[in-house]
Amino acid sequence: MKLKEIAELIHGEIAGDPETEIRGVAGISEVSEGDITFLSGIKLVRECSESRAACVIVKDFISDIKKPQVKVPNPQYAFAKLLEHFYVKPLVPSGISDKAYVSDKARPGKDVSIHPLAFVADNVSIGDNTVIHPGVFIGENSVIGNGCIIYPNVTIREDIKIGSRVIIHSGSVIGSDGFGYVLEKGIHYKIPQIGGVIIGDDVEIGANVTVDRATTDNTVIGKGTKIDNLVQIAHNVKIGENSIIVSQVGVGGSTKIGSYVLIGGQVGIADHARLDDGCMIGAQSGIMGHLKKGVYSGSPVIPHRDWLKAVAIFAKLPELNKKIKELEEKIETFERREKNDRR
Repeated sequence: MKLKEIAELIHGEIAGDPETEIRGVAGISEVSEGDITFLSGIKLVRECSESRAACVIVKDFISDIKKPQVKVPNPQYAFAKLLEHFYVKPLVPSGISDKAYVSDKARPGKDVSIHPLAFVADNVSIGDNTVIHPGVFIGENSVIGNGCIIYPNVTIREDIKIGSRVIIHSGSVIGSDGFGYVLEKGIHYKIPQIGGVIIGDDVEIGANVTVDRATTDNTVIGKGTKIDNLVQIAHNVKIGENSIIVSQVGVGGSTKIGSYVLIGGQVGIADHARLDDGCMIGAQSGIMGHLKKGVYSGSPVIPHRDWLKAVAIFAKLPELNKKIKELEEKIETFERREKNDRR
C-alpha cells in the first residue's frame, strides 16, 4: 500500500515520498522493515528515528526524524485505524449452526452468526450482524442489539438488554444475582433479585467480568463505557457514558458513577458511593461517599496531590522515627543534667 493511500485513509498530510511502500503496521519497539508506526511523545523521537520503520505518524512534523512522516491530529487514533484496515478481517456471517440450540420463539435478525453449542432461550431477540460464539448462554426475554460480538462461554441471564456494537469477552456473566441477604433469626435470608441489566451501545466488557442484576429496577452501564477484565459490578450500580474501568475493580451496590470517569486497577468502591462526571481514581484506591470532579488516590481516597505528598512523607518515616528517638534521648539527657544541677 502506497503512503499516499495511507494518508488518504487517515486524512493526513505527507512529508516525504508519497510513493513509499507500506507493508504493515507496528509499534516502535516491534517495527519491521516496511512498517508504519506512530510517535506518542517526544521522548521516543530518537528510538523512532533509529528504528526500521518506513514511515512515522506524527502530530507535528519533526525535523530530527529523517523518514517520511504523516501528520494527523491524533496519531494513536490513526494508528488504530490502520491496524483495523491491515489486520481485522471483515465479518462474513455464518448463519445459525445446527449444533446450536435456538428456541423457536427466539427472534434472530439478518446475517447473524450463532456458533455450535450456543443456547438461545425463548423470546430472545438478536440484532442483525451479531455474532454469538460457542458456549454462549442467553436467557429468556433478553435483547441483544445489532453488530454485537459475544465471545465463547459468556452467560447472559434472563431479562437483559444489550445495545448495539457491544463486545463481551469470554467468561463474563451478565445478570448474575446481586449479593443481597437479610439476617433473620440468625439466618441470612436471600433477597430475590428480580431486576435486570441494561448495557448501552458501543460498550466493551472484558473477560471474566461480572455484572449483577438489580434487586429491583436495573443495573445500568452507559454507552461507550469500556470495562477491563476481572471487574465486579454489583446490583443497582449506575455507570454513565464513556467511562473507563480498569482490571480488578470492585464496585459496591447502588453506586453511581458518572460519565468520562477513569478508575484505575484494583480500586474498591463501597456501596452507595457517588463519583461525579470526570473523576479520575488512581490504582488501589478505596472509595466511600461522594467524590466531586477531580483526581484522587489512596485508601481512603484523598486528592492526588495530597496523596503524593503523603507518600513522600511515608517513605521517610523510618528516618523520621530515628530522629525522634535521638531527640528524645537528648531531651532525657538534658532533663537529667538540669535535675542534677538543681541539687
